[in-house]
Amino acid sequence: MKQDKALVEEGLKKISWAWNFMPVLRSFEAEHVDKQPLKNKRICTCLHLEAKTACLLLTLKNLGAEVSAAGSNPLSTQDDVCAALSAKGVRVYSKRGMSAREYVANLNKALDIEPHIVIDDGADLIALLHTERQEMLPNIRGAAEETTTGINRLKAMESSGVLALGVIAVNDAKSKFLFDNRYGTGQSVVDGILRTTNVLIAGKVVVVAGYGWCGRGVAMRMQALGAKVIVVEADPHKAFEAVMDGHAAMSMKEAALLGDLFLTLTGNRDVIRKEHFEIMKDGAILGNAGHFDVEINKKHLEELAVDKTVSRENILTYILKDGRKLHLLAEGRLVNLAAADGHPIEIMDLSFSTQLLCALHINDNSLSAGVIPVPEDIDRLVVKRKLETMGVTLEEMTEGQKDYLRSWRE
Repeated sequence: MKQDKALVEEGLKKISWAWNFMPVLRSFEAEHVDKQPLKNKRICTCLHLEAKTACLLLTLKNLGAEVSAAGSNPLSTQDDVCAALSAKGVRVYSKRGMSAREYVANLNKALDIEPHIVIDDGADLIALLHTERQEMLPNIRGAAEETTTGINRLKAMESSGVLALGVIAVNDAKSKFLFDNRYGTGQSVVDGILRTTNVLIAGKVVVVAGYGWCGRGVAMRMQALGAKVIVVEADPHKAFEAVMDGHAAMSMKEAALLGDLFLTLTGNRDVIRKEHFEIMKDGAILGNAGHFDVEINKKHLEELAVDKTVSRENILTYILKDGRKLHLLAEGRLVNLAAADGHPIEIMDLSFSTQLLCALHINDNSLSAGVIPVPEDIDRLVVKRKLETMGVTLEEMTEGQKDYLRSWRE
């Protein structure tokens, strides 16, 4: 019991520290807490269970909701934070290092509260609701999805005609992707790489696969640290943008010969595979920040390796037949969460404030089935509130300026 108490106390310290740097979420909680808008509502979540997420979950609870939480990644779950959440009355179903079977079981346990609202990260909860737990769908008012990968899955469900819920695409809000995906991913990936490897970035050739907002952020930060960045892209517009941003752009087959550090951020599978491993430099480092652990083909690595060893915490080294060593970080899972603490607190203050306001919107409105944009007023309010907490004043347009923009005549 002493150990459990210590775990709770350590988790509470982490949560308290994060709460200090989340003024936007704090302001929305203070604004709504007296009204208890989520009273008698049940909210099921699947998110990375660390301190910043805990602040969102406790805010939902403080606004009256009954909250359950499953971890969205076995290696991003922080057991002390889970213990603290449990002590605060959140139903938590996760542990660090859980197996794939335990992961699915935990999703089902979290859903057992029979939620009215779902908050997802990667759409695993929503997919489960449309396969094994369909009986719950009629009672769910709506859902919100946090990630690019999740939105892609949901759009595929929608186009297939199977999506039976209204799901707000939180990831696609400007208050999310412009800051969370770019600045959050950029800093947190660098943090995860440095904590795990302790290598010098300056002078290295860093291959960034995928030049969406996450890839842009990582490339920007790596370039700032002195790396030579190569971008691998399938989209011609994004590849051209990478070139305009000062990076090289080429295929993975070309980049595999040159790279010292490889980072995948595409949301797709088999981005780095056998033919690439076969020609990489000895000592190449491989990391993923694209959500699921399918971007780097681990099965191909296993097939090519004659031996493997744990070189350092969160680093598995594969020794190939010719003696070359390839180092895989965090089992190919999200390196910024599995090997670090995820995005900076102030960035998640924006994303989780958007999630909170979307949960309130779902509670107050009837949503049609499909992928739904974040309401414009919510998107603007979150960033406006953030600027207010920073003491930044926006310029106000005069009535003449407003009239000018509304008119087609000069």
